[in-house]
Amino acid sequence: MNRLLAALLASGAALAFSAVPAQGQALDGTLAKIKQSGEISLGYRDVSVPFSYLDDRPKPVGFAMDLCKKVADAAKAKLKLQDLRIKLVPIQLSNQIPLIQNGTIDLVCGPATNTLERQKVVAFSDTIFVSSIRAVVRKDGPVKTFKDLAGRNVALTAASTSIALLNAYEQKHDFKTVRVLSSDHAGSFLALTTGRADAFVMDDILLASMVANSQDPGKWRLLDEALRVEPYGLILRKDDPQFKTLVDQTIVGLMRSGEFQSLYGKWFTQPIPPKGLNLNFPMTQPLKDAIAHPNDKGV
Repeated sequence: MNRLLAALLASGAALAFSAVPAQGQALDGTLAKIKQSGEISLGYRDVSVPFSYLDDRPKPVGFAMDLCKKVADAAKAKLKLQDLRIKLVPIQLSNQIPLIQNGTIDLVCGPATNTLERQKVVAFSDTIFVSSIRAVVRKDGPVKTFKDLAGRNVALTAASTSIALLNAYEQKHDFKTVRVLSSDHAGSFLALTTGRADAFVMDDILLASMVANSQDPGKWRLLDEALRVEPYGLILRKDDPQFKTLVDQTIVGLMRSGEFQSLYGKWFTQPIPPKGLNLNFPMTQPLKDAIAHPNDKGV
């Protein structure tokens, strides 16, 4: 009996040791970096209304900024930091992934499409938004479908997923367009409004926000046709399970409590700073599905 009791006790001890909760594990990756420095670095975009942009102060605000601040609060609580500095770093679409990889920023707080190709080098949070890739054109112009863009100038933002999607569409339908590339969305929209391009291809919510914020919103319309439906997530470093777990748990917690939905309403269906603009963009069914079944699936 003594031998049996000793064996059972040893087995129980081994099981107990293997079941030590994650919070008992040594910190690594981004959480260790934040703990050591007392600082979390958030990358923000300056013109990506309503996800991440500058208000009139100017200060970075937006839906993604609010979500990132919730993540910062969660990190502060988990790491038991009395004070956690938030460093805000301006980024562009073209450099957001390199800045994540080299440790300059810890989280991309902006609209970022979760693609299988990008997943090879970075990780994404659970989906926070679902968009469609469409085009904005002059309402009184000849472009009614993507096929009407044959031989025309098309504004595109460098490093955006729209470029490859438009390429694929052109190959499938056997026509070509002329690229007008800009480093950010503001430059691409300017190319359209100044007549250097006949269309600007990008995510529908970003196009809608730029149209609503333009001098003459009535001059522009979004094509009904879409090149693809795309999930957005917050970008973080790859192979960093501790930080990803914290990010995802924060987002899912907001969804379960209803706070996520309230934040969505704040930025997409109510007047927002600095001009009191209302995008009137209610939550779509794909996003409702993503909230009901949180996931980080890419396209």
